[in-house]
Amino acid sequence: MRVCVFCGSRSGDDPIHADAARRLGTLLATRGHGLVYGGGNIGLMGVVADAALAAGGEAIGVIPHHLEQLEVAHPGLTQLHVVDSMHTRKALMADLADAFVAAPGGFGTLDELCEILTWAQLGLHRKPAGLLNVAGYFDPLLAMFDQAVSAGFLSRAHRALILSDDDPARLLDRLGADLTTGVPVA
Repeated sequence: MRVCVFCGSRSGDDPIHADAARRLGTLLATRGHGLVYGGGNIGLMGVVADAALAAGGEAIGVIPHHLEQLEVAHPGLTQLHVVDSMHTRKALMADLADAFVAAPGGFGTLDELCEILTWAQLGLHRKPAGLLNVAGYFDPLLAMFDQAVSAGFLSRAHRALILSDDDPARLLDRLGADLTTGVPVA
């Protein structure tokens, strides 16, 4: 299984986020899962990739030409795909992955996550997705999703497309169970 991790090109102000990204990268490798991510060597992206590689894992980066220098493409990856656009980046990451995890990040992370959820809602894939909800980072987003259900803009079935956990190991366990059964694990 390859897991696509969407996360920040910054590390954030609280070291708890980098610690969680490091644990996630290490767990992916030690469980034999490949990492697919945005290809950068900075922020949480660099942390998760370095941890996966240090633990002997596979790390595949996908980065558009215009970000290759800005996000400082990681030089030590198993594979680095340099693509023409953000659209191509997201499509290739989705094709390479069996599951998705969003760790803390900004607009880019949210864009990637919401596009993957939209594709699942439209039936374009059946791959599980989860939030690594470190220190409640995604609580406001989850509340927004719940508000969308309450207001009639999102079905409960589609709200259930996104799992959430603050522990990387439990989140990976739940994503793996979802891969096996095709049913989200509450």
